[in-house]
Amino acid sequence: MTTESSELYPVTRIARVREAVAASGLDALLLTPGPDLRYVCGYDAHALERLTCLVVPAAGEAFMMVPRLELPAAQASPAGRTGVEFVPWDETDDPYAVVAKRLGTVGAVGLADRMWAMQSLRFREALPGAEQALAGRVLRELRMRKSPAEAAALRAAGAAIDAVHELVPSLLRAGRTERQVGRDIADAIMNAGHATIDFVIVGSGPNSASPHHELSDRVIQPGDPVVVDIGGTMPSGYCSDSTRNYVVGEPGKEYLAYFEVLRRAQEVACEFVKPGVTCEAVDAAAREVIADAGYGEYFIHRTGHGIGLESHEEPYIVAGNTELMAPGFAFSIEPGIYLPGRHGARIEDIVICGESGGERLNLTTRDLVVVG
Repeated sequence: MTTESSELYPVTRIARVREAVAASGLDALLLTPGPDLRYVCGYDAHALERLTCLVVPAAGEAFMMVPRLELPAAQASPAGRTGVEFVPWDETDDPYAVVAKRLGTVGAVGLADRMWAMQSLRFREALPGAEQALAGRVLRELRMRKSPAEAAALRAAGAAIDAVHELVPSLLRAGRTERQVGRDIADAIMNAGHATIDFVIVGSGPNSASPHHELSDRVIQPGDPVVVDIGGTMPSGYCSDSTRNYVVGEPGKEYLAYFEVLRRAQEVACEFVKPGVTCEAVDAAAREVIADAGYGEYFIHRTGHGIGLESHEEPYIVAGNTELMAPGFAFSIEPGIYLPGRHGARIEDIVICGESGGERLNLTTRDLVVVG
């Protein structure tokens, strides 16, 4: 067990979660493999048809149902040092019935937000009198406010993806396809220290106007703007995500004009971050700059999303979200302008809300990078 793992997944977290369960009015949380389970006990379990489930009752001790063949892996994970009881089950056992028997009569349970439907339905059969709710309503407050160790993990993720963006100019040139460039970027993401590649977006020319463009065999042309949005997951479990803009050759005047608007909007939104402002106010700060310049209809998505053990999690930086910013919130600020069928641009940094303002975790240039 490394010091990093001990700090990211402290043994006290299960007790804090138990207190939150009791305060929520639920009788227990049922956490299957996914980010909720990993957050609570550090076990990055495989999602299988065999049930792995951490049960955190509002009263009583937590226990984890584990397929017997997965027991060594569970014990070797950070969960092994939490003191949680592992309950191995064999192929002919019914683990859902075991959970129901150990819990007894319960009125409401919280299911992991990423639980498979077949598992939630099996729990409904095993606990027919229990209302089912999302565990996220209990865990959201804990997961949104990153600890110092989590913030450090996100900084390391930011530095790793920054290193990849530093290499991108050497990979882009007219005559290469988006897919060729994307493959090289994927290799660079792994070489920079990520454990997995989460996404690689290389949108060139008219494809840059599609925010979630998939890699294609389009050949990059002279004068093409190129949006590169990339991210991965580090061995710590924490994610990276950053978008930068490149142009192969001489950029057009129209593109340069709205890119400067976008650059200003992203800067204003980042500067707006501080405790006590609402998430929707940060969104509005970026949106106002873009709308005032006449491009409001071309900013077609929210300004940002939370990030941590998931690349998209709460809080969401979007109109209607009146959540107040608090120290430890980590999220993207990524306004975009997209002219359909022509070109587009997006600038994205991960930001952590501190005691008096925001800290950007992505430090590569936000200016347009001209290559080729």
